[in-house]
Amino acid sequence: MVKYRWTLDLQMFNGEKTERATPKKRQDARKKGQTAKSQEIPAALILFFIFLSFIMMGDYYKVRLMRIFGLILEQKLLMQVTTENIVTLFSDLMMQCLMLLAPIFAITVLIAILGNYAQIGIMFTGEPLMMKFSKISPLKGVKQIFSMHSVVEFVKNILKLLLIGFMVYWILWGELDVIMQLATVSISETFSFIARTTIKLGLYIGAILAVLALFDYMYKRYEHEKSLKMSKQDIKDEYKKSEGDPLIKGKIRERQRRMALQRMMQDVPKADVVITNPTHFAIAIQYEGSKMDAPKVIAKGMDFVALRIKEVAKEHGVIMMENRPLARALYDRTEIGDSVPVDLFQAVAEVLAYVYKLKKKV
Repeated sequence: MVKYRWTLDLQMFNGEKTERATPKKRQDARKKGQTAKSQEIPAALILFFIFLSFIMMGDYYKVRLMRIFGLILEQKLLMQVTTENIVTLFSDLMMQCLMLLAPIFAITVLIAILGNYAQIGIMFTGEPLMMKFSKISPLKGVKQIFSMHSVVEFVKNILKLLLIGFMVYWILWGELDVIMQLATVSISETFSFIARTTIKLGLYIGAILAVLALFDYMYKRYEHEKSLKMSKQDIKDEYKKSEGDPLIKGKIRERQRRMALQRMMQDVPKADVVITNPTHFAIAIQYEGSKMDAPKVIAKGMDFVALRIKEVAKEHGVIMMENRPLARALYDRTEIGDSVPVDLFQAVAEVLAYVYKLKKKV
């Protein structure tokens, strides 16, 4: 047990970051744009789905390409070179190119949005765009170059190059016999083979990059969690900032209690009677028939506070009556400012009647 406490004290003294980040720390980091996000995931998925669209929308791309070449080689080949004709030609070519590339643009935007949303959800922040001189610090730049993050990125890029190179070699080696015979086939068959092989390469490479991107995202999450870790002292400091220093809060509560006690003691002289235990409880009762429907408790206390109530009552000539069951019942069932409970009316009325009788004799 002693060893465990000594270990905790040592961790707090050293400031070792061993604790998981609190929700507030995570929220503050998110506001600053610090999230676990891999740029590799959208890039890999964009590559994969664009090549997949070549298979699913092959006829669409074929028609658009034929229209572009047909426009140049059939319709406009013998046109008269004038400013108006050149403008018309480029306008038509631009429109056909935009229609050809529209699906690619749409896939790119959609996958980019979905890929980022799946990782970090919806987030709007301008914090990363703010100018900070620490970003251009030479010392910080050197540290980043020789950091573990840079080593991991270097290894990741080398691995990507090796896997992509191996995939290209494996696919082309499998098609070696066909490649050797391309000189003997028609141009259309040659283009068909090139298109088919290119799409195959794109799909395989996209799938490989997607798998690597998944591992990269897992590493980014690990790295992000590690950067958010807090020491025990950090957690204590955060709690003090959010909830307030316990010592200060305690002093505030103590001052509030003293002020409430002072206000209560100021009301004791207004009481008609103070009902006592006689030593442990004291309850001050006030009743004004013209303003109140029932007697009201204007002060109550136990032990030291009860003693203080009786002292103030004695100083101002307030009558005190000993009634142990009534004093305990009023203390337990009422708060300051409450009316006397209905079932205690009779007992309190008898006490007040006796008090009024004493005051008339005086």
